[in-house]
Amino acid sequence: MTINYTKQFLTKLENLYEQGGFRLRYEKGNFKSGYCILEQSKVIVVNKFASIDTKINILVEIVAQLEFNEQLLDEKNTDFLYQLKQTEIKL
Repeated sequence: MTINYTKQFLTKLENLYEQGGFRLRYEKGNFKSGYCILEQSKVIVVNKFASIDTKINILVEIVAQLEFNEQLLDEKNTDFLYQLKQTEIKL
């Protein structure tokens, strides 16, 4: 899968997380890796000052770490999730 570093791709990722039952928040803070995952409350906090490229890389990277309830996802997002899980980010 090719990652498009656009606002539309970021919105698609945000919709995946929302539909998967996660709350995605953009906050300022001193995050070493650019994000913080609060697993018990299903909240993901991303540094709001990060560039769009960085935000997308972070959200794609986090997909592999989380368990999505696929029953909550529609077919389009389920396919998108499988594609993302097979994507390797090269910096």
